[in-house]
Amino acid sequence: MQKSFQKLYTTEGETLSGIPWERYPRPQMKREKWLCLNGDWSLRTEDGQEGTIQVPFCPESLLSCFDGPVRYGEALCYERTFVIPKDWAGMRVLLHFGAVSSRCEVFVDGEKVCEHENGYLSFSADISEVIRKTEENVRERTNEDAPENARGQGDALHTHHLTVRAWNDLSEKLPYGKQRIKRGGMWYTPVSGIWQTVWLEPVPEKYVQRLIIRADATGAEIQVVRGAAEGFVTCEGKRYELQGGRVRIEPERPRLWTPETPNLYEFTVTSGEDCVTSYFALRSLSIEQRNGKPRLCLNGEPYFFHGLLDQGYFSDGIYTPAAPELYEKDVLAMKELGFNMLRKHIKIEPEQFYYDCDRLGMIVFQDMVNNGKYRYFRDTIFPTFGFCSENDHKKHPDPEARAAFLEGMRQTVSQLSNHPCICYWTIFNEGWGQFEADKAYDALKALDGDRFVDSTSGWFHQKKSDVDSLHVYFQKLHLGKQRELVQVLSEFGGYVYKEPKHSHNLQKTYGYKIFKDRKTFAAALRDVYLKELVPLAEQGLCASVYTQVSDVEDETNGILTYDRRVCKLQKKEMDGIAEALQEAVRK
Repeated sequence: MQKSFQKLYTTEGETLSGIPWERYPRPQMKREKWLCLNGDWSLRTEDGQEGTIQVPFCPESLLSCFDGPVRYGEALCYERTFVIPKDWAGMRVLLHFGAVSSRCEVFVDGEKVCEHENGYLSFSADISEVIRKTEENVRERTNEDAPENARGQGDALHTHHLTVRAWNDLSEKLPYGKQRIKRGGMWYTPVSGIWQTVWLEPVPEKYVQRLIIRADATGAEIQVVRGAAEGFVTCEGKRYELQGGRVRIEPERPRLWTPETPNLYEFTVTSGEDCVTSYFALRSLSIEQRNGKPRLCLNGEPYFFHGLLDQGYFSDGIYTPAAPELYEKDVLAMKELGFNMLRKHIKIEPEQFYYDCDRLGMIVFQDMVNNGKYRYFRDTIFPTFGFCSENDHKKHPDPEARAAFLEGMRQTVSQLSNHPCICYWTIFNEGWGQFEADKAYDALKALDGDRFVDSTSGWFHQKKSDVDSLHVYFQKLHLGKQRELVQVLSEFGGYVYKEPKHSHNLQKTYGYKIFKDRKTFAAALRDVYLKELVPLAEQGLCASVYTQVSDVEDETNGILTYDRRVCKLQKKEMDGIAEALQEAVRK
């Protein structure tokens, strides 16, 4: 590590012990039995480096405890063993991965069980037949070779071997977000290998593969995918029979979900021998004209989405916080300052993050993860000052990259759309990988017609989008030209106040306006909200995204330091701002 880089640990990372992230990874489809495979794995690189790694932390991170170098494009070979618990006998076994960057092959007992491309999405494999075959072979060998009184005994003989071969070549064809080998400025350290929880789960022969939840302000429709022929749902003590795998639940006195009142309804699905618990929330999203201006409405009322850019990076785990509690701490810290929304920027988090936003009341504007070639002048410098071409039909023409992006978008919606906190999708950010945004808009609306869609955040606007989305960093804040559309300031600010003891890079500082002391920084931030943003909200602005929640590597424009140990703002310095913004949109 270069001398200018400080090793920064979060409080949770400094005291980390035991099996990390030993918490059920899928709160919206929870079963009673599971087995966490996080913790110590062996890791071998192609050039012969061997060591132990702490999963689910990537090898580039401090928390991984892996000392070897990572060569991008070369395979990382992860290995560990596991034993199936005795009370899982006769059940099918699913092997789940939260995320592996960015391509991988998975082997159980030497047999390939799956492969996957996309370093941000979850995937699973049914390994039942492989482990049964292995255990049958073991029993045969035991019966032949062991003494009569030991035949068929000993769980150690039923130990299974799990191997994951992972590659992160930072291919521009696959989603890569803000990873760069030559990190610096707005580009960050790459993340390789396993970076989310690995786990096993027993299920009956006929099991619920997934739930699809579509809710509005009056009720929720629940669809059970696969499962047994007959089943029912219980919610608030009432039983609802599944008809064709579907049921609609309409509470007598609906309790609506908002950031101020994050009401959730828990329910249980019983499908044959399978039983899963989940939840939904009741809320509606709409665009309505109020006093001649289009407004984003939550539950039928104009609502100002008062948010922050949230990149989801941590000083010791990079993509993965030391413990799931850190997501809750981030959410609560931002709510304490009056914010009600996070724009999850070019990253997909473990489901724990979205669950925390659901239950704590934090709206999420979710970005798709970009791929395609980025060019600094074309995609950032020229557009920042208003020089950009409009037509994107011929941009990024590589058919493989286009197909990978659209498939990633489809899977992102499939994976996350049950979460009520997500109210808004962003397809392309600042032209990175952008192509035929109007067609992408149509495709996304066909997948999810209930949420707001920002086709082109920043610039390179086309014809189809629910919002006119601007990034303004070096000018006075202003509205866009397409006043017939909802006005969204999807990035602004980036003010820098650096806490040297809690900064990653002591020699370089990246941000958009630098302040030498904390009070001046806080006063300037308060001024930009009250003197520029509130008047824009009165004129039609419906949402704003300040950059950003936390520092990230060279960037020190966060409200929290990179190690989450210091908050650069005090609650009293933001008092009244959230209320003024809500009042402005309701005038």
